[in-house]
Amino acid sequence: MNVRFRNIIIILVASLLLAFIGAYAGAKLFQTKQASNNPVSQVEQSSDTPADLSKVAQAYELIKQHYIEDVDDEELLEGAIHGMIDVLDDPYSSYMDLESMEDFQEQIEASFEGIGAEVSMVDGKVTIVAPIKNSPAEEVGLRPNDQIIKIDEEDIDGLDLEEAVDLIRGEKGTDVDVEINRPGTSEPFTLTITRDEIPIETVYGSIEEENGHKTGIIELTSFAETTAVDFADELAKMEDEGIDGLILDVRGNPGGLLDSIEDILAHFIPKDMPYLQREDAQGEVEKYYTNLAEKKDYPISVLIDEGSASASEILAVAMKEAGYDVVGQTSFGKGTVQQAVPLGDGSTVKLTFYKWLSPEGEWIHETGVEPTIEVKLPEYFYTNPIQIESAITAGSEGERVENIQVMLQGLGYLSSKVNSTFDDKMEKAVRAFQADEGLKETGEVDEETGRAIEGKIIEKIRDKKDDPQQDKALEELYK
Repeated sequence: MNVRFRNIIIILVASLLLAFIGAYAGAKLFQTKQASNNPVSQVEQSSDTPADLSKVAQAYELIKQHYIEDVDDEELLEGAIHGMIDVLDDPYSSYMDLESMEDFQEQIEASFEGIGAEVSMVDGKVTIVAPIKNSPAEEVGLRPNDQIIKIDEEDIDGLDLEEAVDLIRGEKGTDVDVEINRPGTSEPFTLTITRDEIPIETVYGSIEEENGHKTGIIELTSFAETTAVDFADELAKMEDEGIDGLILDVRGNPGGLLDSIEDILAHFIPKDMPYLQREDAQGEVEKYYTNLAEKKDYPISVLIDEGSASASEILAVAMKEAGYDVVGQTSFGKGTVQQAVPLGDGSTVKLTFYKWLSPEGEWIHETGVEPTIEVKLPEYFYTNPIQIESAITAGSEGERVENIQVMLQGLGYLSSKVNSTFDDKMEKAVRAFQADEGLKETGEVDEETGRAIEGKIIEKIRDKKDDPQQDKALEELYK
């Protein structure tokens, strides 16, 4: 019998919010479903507790008796726990005191409102794992690996993940300014994001008919409690329509409930190979299997990118090692398993307990799942928001000009090679764009024109009509 894990994600209601009930932003907490078998249902002092632990008590008494200012007992104890967690240098382990846990419970019970992105702490920086599909974060162009460096002009260097998230919290309809450092660019930029309700639909299906083949495409945006059921319904519908092949799209999917992954992989991974392995602190490995007798009789591919994380990577690497193609770019790289441990007073420690391994025993942590077929997206997918302090005019040079040229190329207004110089060809392209959009034909990129160009690029990215990764998956599926 398979033992499933429950993945609890902290919902950052009114800020960074996943589309399902779960854990801290970016941190996945797996718990065994059978509490009686859970090794952390309660914490007991072990026989090998170090004698030097008495130093903690001595330090406590020293501070209480001699420090020149009054110090709250609870603050000292909370500080000691925070210190032990911090020294682990693990972005996925953390401590939530009673007040934080109460706030969390209130957030879970609230409506799903926020900017709609999952974050993690990477190299000490609050980093976007992925924006949620159709969320405010996606609409303004936030992308995987974007680093948040300021929130409402407040520098967040030195803050932990929860402290940074607190600064982003707010009500639907309110704005938050986030300053972003995007890898590959020399200057940060600021995005104003209006908080809104976050969509909770996680399964999107369509059928592509091309070259005599009918291909089902199922996009999974996260793994929530209803995802596996919705997926099964969508797959059954497609199979009833006679699909010849299937593409599973987990690009930008930050993860979710492992139960959902198990149920989805039960359609594809045969019972003679594990879909997952779990290794504990003692190096003991447990393998998990489906009950599937044999594979599907049609070809299948998986789409991944740098925003595919955690549970998405479990799906991708299991499918890869089962012999299916994985198309796109290397995934995020989260290969650890956390459990939430109550401390008896309402506070909780979330601690990394396990590594999860691929069916063949590979640990993808911090390296990600490599695709079998690597395909990058067009260059305009990686452009930055246009920052306008004064109009960008003919003769201007530099990174901002190059960024706009790439956008104009993506929109079909510029065919010449990007050269970082606002030349005659670029001016002609800008005028043509302004004419099509009903703007004043100045040939200059002012704030209004910049917003319009940027908006069209975001619109084009979101409609996925120009999608070489999906095109390649379709091309390779029937070879």
